[in-house]
Amino acid sequence: MQLPDMNLLVALDALLDEGSVVGAAQRMNLSPAAMSRTLGRIREAMGDPILVRAGRGLVPTPRALALRDQVRGLVEQAGVVFRSGDEVDLANLDRAFNIRTNDLFIALYGARLLHMMMAEAPNTVLRFVPEHQGDDDLVLRHGQIDLVVSSSIELGPEIKVQSLFDTWFVGLARAEHPIFDDVITPERFAVYPQISVSRRGRANGPIDVELGSHGIQRRVALITPSFHSAMFSLPESDLILPMPANILGSVNKFGLPLRSFEIPVPLEKVRVMQAWHPRFDNDPAHRWLRRTLKACCDAKP
Repeated sequence: MQLPDMNLLVALDALLDEGSVVGAAQRMNLSPAAMSRTLGRIREAMGDPILVRAGRGLVPTPRALALRDQVRGLVEQAGVVFRSGDEVDLANLDRAFNIRTNDLFIALYGARLLHMMMAEAPNTVLRFVPEHQGDDDLVLRHGQIDLVVSSSIELGPEIKVQSLFDTWFVGLARAEHPIFDDVITPERFAVYPQISVSRRGRANGPIDVELGSHGIQRRVALITPSFHSAMFSLPESDLILPMPANILGSVNKFGLPLRSFEIPVPLEKVRVMQAWHPRFDNDPAHRWLRRTLKACCDAKP
């Protein structure tokens, strides 16, 4: 039995991922004309157009969409076969790693992680991808993201996770805020308008549950997806921002006239994790990335 040309699978994977003949050609170091001819061979072999014109771009056919995960898996498995066991040549590793996380993690660990990566693998590229609502599982499964780093990850049962660190929430307000004029009780804490940071636009969370057990309700006056943008709302207002304690060092670097305090209700610690698809478990380069990220988070600031 004649085996199919495996190069066509690699080209098909690139075409489906890029959605463009030009983009796939650049990825595979081919000319657009050569990639166009390859697409013709793929169409002939598959008995399907695979990509069809839609306006100025190309969109995958239903058959192509159905095959996308299978093609990606085959290409990655072939790559593992031809890589040497557990070893990876970091000095010559030429690869871009995509990590989905929030601006808080990037501010705290981004520069340090890049420095650690460059020290061992100077040809790698670190790309941070902004969070989106509810599709962490999907992008991991499709191989679009190498790692998701978050404290609230919606995952399927096959996704692998590793704990990176624990943190807890403290309150933050302007230095001359009237909340500091007396003992901070749950009642006084709830009197002032507050900020909720949520990429899903949620106003309520564990703080509200604990306050509710005291028969107290706070007023969330501002909802924002970013802790850093929320911080700049504090100096000119009486707003209060509950925020992870491990960002306080970063706050001090901004030189803003802000002051932190202990939130006067018991709150569980927040666990930040890294998550990846099991297809990357035995990929030496990916294992190195996970190990480096863990070491980055373990290192003292």
